[in-house]
Amino acid sequence: MSDSSPARADALVLDVWCELQCPDCRTALDDVRALRARYGDRLELRLRHFPLENHKHSFAAAQAAEEALAQGRGWPYVEAVLGRVEELDRRGEPFLVEVAGELGLDAEEFDTALIDGRHILIVDADQAEGKAIGVTGTPTYVIGGERLDGGKSQEGLREHVEEIADRLLGGGGQA
Repeated sequence: MSDSSPARADALVLDVWCELQCPDCRTALDDVRALRARYGDRLELRLRHFPLENHKHSFAAAQAAEEALAQGRGWPYVEAVLGRVEELDRRGEPFLVEVAGELGLDAEEFDTALIDGRHILIVDADQAEGKAIGVTGTPTYVIGGERLDGGKSQEGLREHVEEIADRLLGGGGQA
């Protein structure tokens, strides 16, 4: 899933392997926001799904994020759900539909999407690709072919992403 705003064709891609029931991914949102602010449309942030088995609502949450993208509000939805991880833990799918309504999305369509499974293939493909490249936990970032695991520690991770981005973009942050 990529951001709802189109990135330039020459934008550098940062894949953010995430799971919407993961407290570490919620913490990583500050880094994602800072990277978005620093690089703007020169860095395309793509949410990649990696639902973990120990979080029973994570697969449904990934599908819901794809429905939010289809309705044009992918990242705002992801940020809203990650901001309330404990509520997702407690309430599951009804919470996912409720957040959609709060954001002005078609909540009934969210409910239908979770029932009919229209986004399952996207989530499955992301998870398979993640496993193939060595993703074992979330958040994990991939930029310029380099995988950075934030699931163990996020200490210094944003700085490392910025070093790679600056090198690949041929200069400093803000244009």
